[in-house]
Parts: sequence; structure tokens; C-alpha cells
Amino acid sequence: MSSDKYDEMGRQIYEQIGGIANVKSLYHCMTRIRIALKDPDRVDLEKLKQVPGVIGVVAGETLEIVVGPGVNTKVAQSMVKAAGVQENDPFPENLEQNSTSSYDENKTAVMQKAASVHTAQKASLKNTWWRSALEHISAIFVPLIPAFVGAGLISGVAGILRNMMTAKMLPLSWNLGVTVLGVIANGLFIYLNIYVGINAAKEFGATPGLGGIIGGIVYLPGVVAPMTIPNIFDKLPLAAGQGGIIGVLLSVWLMSYVEKFFHDHMGESLDLIFTPFLTLLIMGLVTIFLIMPFAGWVSNSLVGGINWILHVGGPVAGFILGTAFLPMVLFGLHQILTPIHLQMIQKMGYTPLLPILAMAGAGQVGTAIALWVKCRKNKELTKLIKGALPVGILGVGEPLIYGVSLPLGRPFITACLGGGIGGAVLGAFGNVGSIAIGTSGIALIPLIANNKALIYCFGLLAAYLGGFVLTYLWGVPKSAMVAKNEDGSLVAGTAEPAESAAATEITLASPVSGQIESLTAVPDDVFSKKMLGDGFAVIPNEGTIIAPVDGRILTIMDTKHAITMESATGPLELVLHFGIDTVELEGAPFSIEVASGQHVKRGDIIAKVDLAALKAAGKPTDVMTIITNMEDVAQITPLAAGQVEINQDAVTVKTK
Repeated sequence: MSSDKYDEMGRQIYEQIGGIANVKSLYHCMTRIRIALKDPDRVDLEKLKQVPGVIGVVAGETLEIVVGPGVNTKVAQSMVKAAGVQENDPFPENLEQNSTSSYDENKTAVMQKAASVHTAQKASLKNTWWRSALEHISAIFVPLIPAFVGAGLISGVAGILRNMMTAKMLPLSWNLGVTVLGVIANGLFIYLNIYVGINAAKEFGATPGLGGIIGGIVYLPGVVAPMTIPNIFDKLPLAAGQGGIIGVLLSVWLMSYVEKFFHDHMGESLDLIFTPFLTLLIMGLVTIFLIMPFAGWVSNSLVGGINWILHVGGPVAGFILGTAFLPMVLFGLHQILTPIHLQMIQKMGYTPLLPILAMAGAGQVGTAIALWVKCRKNKELTKLIKGALPVGILGVGEPLIYGVSLPLGRPFITACLGGGIGGAVLGAFGNVGSIAIGTSGIALIPLIANNKALIYCFGLLAAYLGGFVLTYLWGVPKSAMVAKNEDGSLVAGTAEPAESAAATEITLASPVSGQIESLTAVPDDVFSKKMLGDGFAVIPNEGTIIAPVDGRILTIMDTKHAITMESATGPLELVLHFGIDTVELEGAPFSIEVASGQHVKRGDIIAKVDLAALKAAGKPTDVMTIITNMEDVAQITPLAAGQVEINQDAVTVKTK
């Protein structure tokens, strides 16, 4: 991919996320571009997934766009260059007026309208406290991952050389070189709390230097035996590093509020001097006498609890952890494990969790090989596997997840189970740990502690074999074995797969009484140009709205002006949108009579609308029924014209 193609990819990403002016900041990690958004509702999630080169998307307040290793760096650099900033820097506020940095404003406005009514997308972007916490953890630790990888591998090489010296395979003259390698690696690991404190302060909006000092305080610098500082709870001496990463995160988070308080209440002439002085004094005392004892207890309990589970659960615990890790990756929940890994490394010298979780990626590799063997006539699929498999073997699993196994469905499940088999093998042996984080797959081998790299390799082979066998026997869809060219077209003379679902006819009722009309007549381009999909509209003469088909309610807009549902057969994915630009009314004219997840029958009342209030607000009252998964629709046939009654047959939809 040439540099201009990276620029084009970045431009298309900007188009589908609401424009460059909708970005707060962005940076890349190992396989993803992570973008902090001003308004997540402006993202067109489906079109973003269709951008050439985008493997997958994890939606949230921080948008994660999976593009694979190598590509992520170049696209991220192109995108920040367009904004005139560096990665992680805030984007300028005036980009909307900058013609060299923004894209077509009319198109952006249309996209914003489309996003405002695409409620399924909005629901998936909805932020929660736990998602926000995970995003903070990700932003703190992801920038450190290259350091973990580099320092960890150097430490691993030093360990191998040290073992070879012990076994007299190398002369003792190598000791100086091994010592130097240790010094380089420990530049990260010995002072890790300080780096975490600086990054945490940046993320929580505090002064980075103060965050670094808090991280340094945890080491108790200057406290040399026989001098000690007592733990106020049990009167035992505090230990340097007690509480570790967990304590630093908690202290810096609290410090951000303390510092903000003084900034808000301190006069300008005193702020520069007394705010850092008082913040550091207060949080230093709180850290030493409260947080270090508390975080130390939490840390000991957490590490002890995990070790107990692995010891008692053995292969069962390993199987569960290895199986569950890929679903955690899909939802971004794996980020919570980063401080746990680091805490275990600080307490024990290694983390026994990472090698077990790394088996999930190995299961993906076995699955991909099975698909390659069994679907070799499908050149489109095998091309994807060829590109994703090498990095998958090295431990970067997203290309295989989003490009191969997840879209096919069953292979994703067999890959998870293959990872569970590898995890069970490591759980059976026990105490197979990694001295650093950041890599998995075969790249983790040099980081395995206590001379157990061979056992880790046994686990990898078990996961490879488990993923391969399970997929080969049960996990290959017939549709994946159809002969296709690299562009996805069928090879001449090839029939569609036999397991394709038979065509279904589904009748949709009018959700309201009134004048039925084509979507092309709706006074809004998003609907009239069928940007969301096809369907029909009704200009209502009464305010009761019913379900047009048997099915299940998926999401309800916070502003109550739209509902998404899926039909019980087919299924069809529907958006029921009440009025035009009614999102601006913040739900006032609407009453929702159902809940998300509720099953409904055709004719059940799902909402009521105050038509007089809509008209008084100057809003068109059209009620739209839109099919959003048009790729599954073969034909839509109108059944009614003119005036229709509520629950009268309106259209018949034939699926493919």
C-alpha cells in the first residue's frame, strides 16, 4: 500500500466518523487506531466497516478501528498530519473552517442526520461507567506496550544467556553483556510506577509531572533501614512498592480532583506556586498512609486469589480462561487485565495469566489453517488467511478475528474452544508465567519465566491442534467452501451454497392510520434517498403506533423518536422513526410503551405520539418503517395505497 493509499484510507475514515472536526485526539496501538470523539453519534458504523483496509470496529466513546499491524501506524500518522498535530495531541478546534483539513460539509451534515436515526448504531456507541473505566485503562497502558515489548524481549534474551552461563554453555566473560542487557530492561520495569503515574495524570487531566512524583512516592525513596514508615492499619512497616500499579492509578485519579479543586479556587497569582505544593503534600500523605496500605491489601488479595483459582482449578480454570479471552477482546474487556498482569509481575516476577490467555490466539491460528485446507477453492477466503496468519502466529489476533473467523460464525466458536484446550494444558502444568506483557503467540516464548518455555510451546501446539480439529470437523460453513475468485465472485459454473436460507416472504403492517407514501416523498434526504434502507412512510392522522410485524425490540432512542426491532422470521432489521428532525424535541411528544429486548406481536402498541405537539414545533409527522439490512432483501412489493388503517397490510418483503 503506497503512502497515498494510506492518506486515502485516513480520509475515508474521517468521512465516516463525522469529519476531522469530530475528533478530539487519536493514536495507534499494535493493530488499531484509537480515536477519541467529540460526538460518537456522528459515526456511520456500517460504512466505516466497509472502508477498504478496515478489518473491524469496536464502538465506544473511544472508537477502535482495527486495520492490522504496520498499516495502523501509517494511517494514524496520515490522519494526525492532516490535523497538524501529533498522536495523542488534542485536535485544534478550528478544523471545521480549515478547507485543507476538513471534508465536504454537506456530506458530513447528511451523515450526522443518518447517524441520529440509526438507533442500533447509537445504542452500540452508548457509553457506560465500566466502558469509560476500560477506556481510561487502555489509554494509560497502550502507549507503554512498545516499551513492554522491547524491554521484555531484552530481559528475555538476558535470561536465556544467564541460563546458558549457568549451564556452562557460555563462558563467564559474557556476564558483563548480560548485566548491560539487564540495565536496559530495568530502565522500564524498576521505574514502571513513575511511567504509569505520568500517563495516568495525562489521562485524568492532571499535571503529568505530579503524577510521576506520586508513582515515585510508592517506592518510598530515602527510607533506608533501620528507618521505616508504619502501616497505620496493622503497624507493620510499609514496603517499597506496596500497592504498586493499583495504588498509583487510585492515587493519581484522586489527585486529579484535588488539583482541579485548587486550580478552581486559587487566585491566579498564587495558583502556580501553591496548587502543586498543596496537591503534592495532600496526595503524598494520602498515598503513603492510606492508599499504599489499602492498595497493598487489594494487590495481595487479587494476586493470591488468581493463583488460588489457577492452582485449584488447574486445567478447568485454564480451559475457561483460554475460551473466554476472545469474546473479551471483541468487547474491549481485555484492557482491564493489563494492570492485573503488571501487578502480578511486580509481586511474583511473572504473570501466569498471560500465557493461558495467549492460547486464544493460537486457537485462531489452528482454525485459520483448517479453513485454508478445507476451503482452498475459495480464493477470496484463502487470500485473507494468507495475509492474517503470519501475524496471528506472532500473537496479533485481530486480523484473524475480524477478517476470517468472526464473519463466518462457527469458526470463531471453534477457535475459542481451541484456545481453551491450550489453556487447559498450561493449567494442568501450572505456574507457566511471562516476565513481561505486550506479545503472545510464538513471540512470547523468550519471555516465559522459570525455564518453562517448552511447556508453553506444548500449550501452543495443543491450541493449534484443537482449533484445527474442531474447525475441520464441525466449524466450516458450507458457504465458505464455495469456489470463489479473489474478488469474491463465484467461479464460473459454481452454484450457491446449499445451506443458504430459503427465501421468505414477510408482510409488514402499517404502524399507524393515515396516508401511505413512498420513502422518496419524505422531506428529508436521509430517508428519501434511502441512505438507511428501503421501506415506506405514513402521514398519520392519529398518534397510536403499533409493531408492524412479530419480532423483538432491539433499542429505543433516549429521545424516544425512534425504535429498532427485528422480525421473528427472516429476520428483517427495522427502524421505526417518528417524525422528521424530532430528535431535537428530546422525547417530549413521545410515549414509549415497550422496553428493549421485549418480544412483541404484530398490532401491539409500541408508542404514542402527540401529533399536535409535533405540528406546533414545525416538524413533519411522517412515520417511517425502514428495512436496514437491504443486503438480505430480494424484493419489496407495495400492498396498499392512499389511506390505510392501522395494522393494515402495507408491503410484502421477499428475502434472499
